[in-house]
Amino acid sequence: VTGGAFDVDPALYGDGTRHGTVRLKERRTSFEWALTKGAVERDLPLLGICGGQQLLNVVLGGTLIQHIPDTIPGALAHEQPNPRSEPGHEVSVRAGSLLHRITGAERLPVNSAHHQAALRVGEGVIVSATAPDGVIEAIERPDRRFCLGVQWHPEYGISAGDTALIEALLAAAARP
Repeated sequence: VTGGAFDVDPALYGDGTRHGTVRLKERRTSFEWALTKGAVERDLPLLGICGGQQLLNVVLGGTLIQHIPDTIPGALAHEQPNPRSEPGHEVSVRAGSLLHRITGAERLPVNSAHHQAALRVGEGVIVSATAPDGVIEAIERPDRRFCLGVQWHPEYGISAGDTALIEALLAAAARP
């Protein structure tokens, strides 16, 4: 599930206010919500990328930070000014997590193009990577065979970890 230049409606995670930067695509969100929920329920391999990770977190019962610069003092530039084909910052990877087993890395360079992030994760969800400023950068459901969300864009392949992540998704999808 990919992201885009839009956000998850705060009403979907019980927030009665909407930050001025929040942009919606309600029909797309509705479709992707059903797709994500169905994949989780059927234990199908699922990778949420950027806004897809945020949607996955909400589908799994979590909440979001609506605008990182207004919430996290001294936050990194999560909407990096340099090209997306270059790293914007690093993340720390949780030992023993699916992300760690796939990448073999304790730290990964990532590109960053988001102004929102997971705030609280849902029941059964673990945080598997964080940025130096504490922003949640990856989540997963260990009780599913491949249910992972990353806040960056591994399709750019800026690290060996990105390539391993895409390959692991494809391998999981090829297994019955």
